Amino acid sequence: MTGQAERIIVALDYPDAESAKGLLQALKGIPCYMKVGMQLFYAAGPSFIHYLKDSGYNVFLDLKMHDIPNTVMFGAESITRLGVDMFNVHAAGGRAMMQGAREGVDKALSSMPGAKRPLLIGVTQLTSTGQAMMNEEIGIPGSLEETVVRYSLLAKESGLDGVVASPLEVKRIKEAAGPSFVTVTPGIRPAGAELKDQTRVMTPGEAFRQGTDYVVIGRPITASPDPRLTLETILVEAKSEDVRHA
Repeated sequence: MTGQAERIIVALDYPDAESAKGLLQALKGIPCYMKVGMQLFYAAGPSFIHYLKDSGYNVFLDLKMHDIPNTVMFGAESITRLGVDMFNVHAAGGRAMMQGAREGVDKALSSMPGAKRPLLIGVTQLTSTGQAMMNEEIGIPGSLEETVVRYSLLAKESGLDGVVASPLEVKRIKEAAGPSFVTVTPGIRPAGAELKDQTRVMTPGEAFRQGTDYVVIGRPITASPDPRLTLETILVEAKSEDVRHA
């Protein structure tokens, strides 16, 4: 299960470091990725990133930067110096902003000999965004899938390694941007789990069958009375998908 575990990103959506450490203890020994979002990072700061790295985890810092190119460049430089393995920016910020993020990564690495390059990922459309919301509230015409694919190609042209997108768009993204272009898919709900505020979802096995590289799972694990059993069940399902489609 080790290989599949490294493709599962657990969202540490907690208000403080101690709460997050409780989950880490429950999942000890399972080598999954850990995602730190705004809530936890704003509360616990860079020190918690160092704690995760010292504990042997790969870390996805999910801050979704979206600002002027210069600001994002300096932000990307600072994030790269933290030693995270993946972080993201909003593709809606445009080519210059995404190129600025890549420049920030390069600048940091130039003074960090031997450091691992983090994956730089563009956010296309949030999985809470539906067709009507995108068209009527955000003001983007066309279909969700068309917009996600367009943003994915722009991200690739801007030097990014991949995108965050719902599992429903993975096949189209891979067809348009190539199989090596990384897809990170939130909106993952194990069979029987509540959807909550997600609208474009799949089970972990279904998402892997679409060809995604990583799946992000939060509340189904973090809110479970037995997080370890939940994650182990997800890993069994994911492994069975690999065997079935090998």
